[in-house]
Amino acid sequence: MKSQRKEIISYFKQMDRSFFMDSNKDLAVFDQALPIGFEQTISQPSLVLEMTLALDLHPEQKVLELGTGSGFQTALLAAFSESVYTIERIEELHARAKERLAQLNFQNIHFKLGDGSEGWKEFAPYDRIMVTAAAAEVPKELLEQLEIGGKMVIPVGSSFSQELRLIEKDDQGKTHTTLLNEVLFVPLKGKYEK
Repeated sequence: MKSQRKEIISYFKQMDRSFFMDSNKDLAVFDQALPIGFEQTISQPSLVLEMTLALDLHPEQKVLELGTGSGFQTALLAAFSESVYTIERIEELHARAKERLAQLNFQNIHFKLGDGSEGWKEFAPYDRIMVTAAAAEVPKELLEQLEIGGKMVIPVGSSFSQELRLIEKDDQGKTHTTLLNEVLFVPLKGKYEK
């Protein structure tokens, strides 16, 4: 399978981050996380790109995203995969992201309002899983919903110290973890909240 790395970087560079924001639009060009209301943030662009590239997306893959937020990350995932199943627990953010992504004519995104900490079992397994909030530990449900040969990117840790991890499931179903970065995300609410 051919890497889409160059295409992802090129697409990402032409994305208008301000489109995914309701306020602070003038700050959208800066490489920093910004508030989007409800104690949530839109991640810094360089981190969104790093996490997306770490997933090594392919066009025939099914992706689970926990934390739709503004829809910025969702749009990037949807442009380079067959389908995205995205979960958001805050109704207002869920509705706004759904509206924005419809305006961009995405037809391959499935939305769910609810607690994403236990994944979306109905459509599992997933080739790729993107988690955009920090879990105190890696949810076992997500590991179960990850396809053999699949990859998951997830921030793990407390409110003060988190590691961005790449988790890969090998042909025997065993998982291998690589530390990608030190990060600071909002907490993943639900079962795995500290």
